[in-house]
Parts: sequence; structure tokens; C-alpha cells
Amino acid sequence: MAVVQEAFESQTAMEIELRKTRNAQRISHQVALRSMKGPKRGSVELDPELFGVTPNMAVLHQVVQAQMAGARSGTQSTLTRAQVRGGGRKPWRQKGTGRARQGSIRSPQWVGGGVALGPKPRDYSQDTPKKMVRLALASALSDRANSKRVVVITGWEFEKPSTKAALAFLKAFKLRGNVLIVLGGGDGDSEADFVAYKSFANLPNVGLVPAGELTAWDVLRSDWLVFTTESLPGNTATQLSTPQVTAEPAELVELADADAPQVTDEPADTDATPITDAEASEEN
Repeated sequence: MAVVQEAFESQTAMEIELRKTRNAQRISHQVALRSMKGPKRGSVELDPELFGVTPNMAVLHQVVQAQMAGARSGTQSTLTRAQVRGGGRKPWRQKGTGRARQGSIRSPQWVGGGVALGPKPRDYSQDTPKKMVRLALASALSDRANSKRVVVITGWEFEKPSTKAALAFLKAFKLRGNVLIVLGGGDGDSEADFVAYKSFANLPNVGLVPAGELTAWDVLRSDWLVFTTESLPGNTATQLSTPQVTAEPAELVELADADAPQVTDEPADTDATPITDAEASEEN
């Protein structure tokens, strides 16, 4: 009963924290919009719901811990005394030898014996509410926005995969430390994103992640965040998850019309004169 009460109180406290964070005032951030080569092309306002919240450290810690636990493979395994080969015979008799009694040479105290209470394959993943995951990501993004470590560019302009050009980009924007490049947009993987991925792939201090797979842990372990106008979170072009209804192709419409039964609007022939009984008898 005490365990249930403690769990209920913990859940209530977490709901209060979520409510406080949700009702807190949002902060608006303006970031310069630049081309890949450096010139300023304007400014862009970051979504306050993602980049302007007050970071919730408790939720952020719990979500990151769950994400790191989910990344564990959980394939470690040891053999028990029943699984180790050999040891089926009693090594010596129970009494009269002066030595300690032993039943098998594969007991845990023997060299080459089984492992007592050793690890076995298990699943380390944790179930985390979606609201907490979104709040943790918003907290991490807001922390980087408050530190002015968010870069937004119009798009990638690599002519071909080039690590030299990627280094020149980092030098032009003075990006030092761990840099996270967020690729992708509303239309999936483009040719420009693929070339950018090939260009940055060989740099050890640069991480690459698709926009749809961005997590709070990815943000926290990076000093700088680089977005394009397509991969920037909060952009309506990247949040369309429902399929769009498109018009049917003309070929399908023509085939459907051809298969449908033909209905004519021509009136029936009302001018035909009925055949009398006399005429019918003459014909017979």
C-alpha cells in the first residue's frame, strides 16, 4: 500500500511540474537567416513552443535516461552451472577424504564453473509518455536557443561531396566543439541533403540526424545546432504527418468511366402505333 501511495504522489508531482511548464510564459527568439557561404539573407523567428519554454530539468533527465537505456542492446549473457558443459559426476566421495564436500566441478566456486546470478538478455527500454518526450526536446532546444547556439541556413549548396567544403562551412560560421547537423525536410531525403551527409560524414566532431529523429539526447551532447529552413522544428512544412488528398489521374478517371454502365437520357419512342388483334391474326 505504501508503494502505491508513493507512486501516486510521484505521478501527481510530475503532473504539477508539467502543468507549470505548460503555463509558463514563452520566449521569442530571432535568429539570422544566412546562406551556406555566410551572407545574411534575413531573419527567422524560432517557434516559441519549442525554443522558448523554460527548461524542465527533471523531465529532461528522465527522458534522456530512458533514451540512453533504450539504446542498450541487452544481449549480455552468462552460463549457469546447469548450462556449462561437464560436471555431471561427483568429484570425490562425500566423506573420508578430508576435503570439503563437492557435488560438481561446475559449481560457481570452481574455476570454469557456472556463474551465480549472472546477467541474462533483457530489454532495457522504458515507456515514456509522449508529452514528456516533447517537453524534454523543447527544453533542450530552448537551452541552446538561450545560449544563442542555433544556426539556420537557407539550404545546402554543395556541388559535390567535399569534406574540405564542409570544413570551410564550419570555419565560416565559427562552429567549434560538437556540431549537430539536422537534415531532411517535408519532402524526405533530397539530393542536397545526401551530398551534405557525404560531406560531413568524415568529421569526428559533427553529428548528422534526420529532422524526424531528433531527440533531446542528440541536442544535449552537441554544442551547436545547424538547421535548414526545411528541417527547422516548428515549420509547418515539416509537421505535416497526415497524407494529402490528391486528385485522381486522368487515366484512372477515363477507365472508371469506361467500365461504368452507359445510361442514356433519350426518351422512349412514343410514336409507335400499337398492333390490333386483327392485324395479329392476319400475320399468323
